[in-house]
Amino acid sequence: MALTEVVIAGGGFAGLACAKALAAQNIPVVVLERKKAAGIGMHTTGIIVKECADEFAIPDHLTRKVTDVRLYAPSLKSVELHSRDYFFLTTDTPALMQYLSDDAVQAGAVILYDTPYESAILANERINVNNGSFSCQFLIGADGPRSKVADHFSLGQNTKFLLGAEAEYTGLNLPDTNAFYCFLDQQLAHGYLGWVIPGVGVTQIGIAQRMPRRPDIDAFVERMKPLFDFTNTSVVARRGGLIPVGGLVRPFARGNVILLGDSAGIVSPLTAGGIHTALRYGKILGETIANYLHNGGAHPVQRLEHIYPRFYFKQMLRLTYERFTPDWMLNFAFTNPLFKSAASTVFFKKKNLK
Repeated sequence: MALTEVVIAGGGFAGLACAKALAAQNIPVVVLERKKAAGIGMHTTGIIVKECADEFAIPDHLTRKVTDVRLYAPSLKSVELHSRDYFFLTTDTPALMQYLSDDAVQAGAVILYDTPYESAILANERINVNNGSFSCQFLIGADGPRSKVADHFSLGQNTKFLLGAEAEYTGLNLPDTNAFYCFLDQQLAHGYLGWVIPGVGVTQIGIAQRMPRRPDIDAFVERMKPLFDFTNTSVVARRGGLIPVGGLVRPFARGNVILLGDSAGIVSPLTAGGIHTALRYGKILGETIANYLHNGGAHPVQRLEHIYPRFYFKQMLRLTYERFTPDWMLNFAFTNPLFKSAASTVFFKKKNLK
C-alpha cells in the first residue's frame, strides 16, 4: 500500500491544477489517470476565455488569439461583434495538457497514467483507494461529468448535459481568420450553438445539443457550405463528449472526499465553459488542503461552500434560451438593433464565475 496525503482521480485541467498547487506546498499527491498519456482522447474544444489567460500562464506557442465574433441566425443572417480588449484563445489542447502535466510533475506531483480510479473505502480515518493500492487523507474526484467517486460516496451527480462533437480541419480558408464564427440554430444545436474557429494549425468546427438530442456534425458542415469552401479540406481529428450544464451538484463533498471540475458541475450553464473554473478552483482547493494540513486552517469544504459557483442566473438564462427561443424568434431578434448590444455583452463582458 502506497501512503500519500491526497489522491486525485482524474488528470484533466482540474486534477492537474490541484496536483500542482498541492505539490508546490510539499503535500504528497498522486494523480490517477485512465488515459495512457497526457493529452490523448481529449473531449474539450480547448477554447479559453480572456479571464483564464490573464490568471494562468499559458505558453504563447500553444495558443491562437481570436478577438472578433461573427454571430449567425438560423437564416444565416449575421452580426459582427468587436471588442478592443477582450479575446479568446484556441489551444493545441493535447500539447497544453502535456505542458500542465509536466508542470505538476516538476512541482513534485506523482501522475500515474494508464491507472484508472476504480474504488475507494473509508478505513480508520484514512481512505483506501483501488483495493488498498493507495491510502490517503483526501480523495479528490476530478474524474469527469459522470464521476465514479461521486457514485461510490453517494455524492451529487450531474443530470443535465450538452453533448458536443468537434472536428479539426486542414485546408479551410476562413474569410476572417480573426473571427469566432457562432451559429444559433435550434434544429441543429438545440440549447446551444455551432462554431467555426481558427485553431493552432487547424480550423475547429463543432456543435453541441442538449441531451437527449445528439449533434450531427456532418449536417452542420453541410449547412456551412454556402459560407465556407470545403473543397480542399481534410478532417485530421474528431472528438466529442458530455458537458454538464446543471450547475453545482449537491452534496459535492462528504468528509474528506471532494468533487472538483466537471464532477462537481462547476461548468457555466450558459456558455458551457469549464476550463477556467477547473483551473481556478483546482488551484484553490490544492492551496486550501495544504493550509489545512500544514497550519490547521479551515477545512477545504468550508471554503468551497462559500466560493464554489452556483450559476443561478445563468441557469435561468439557459432555460429561457432552450425552451422559449425558437428559430423564428432568433431570426427576428437579428433585425432588432438592441440584439447586437446584448450579444456583445454575452460574448465580451468579463465572465462572472458565479
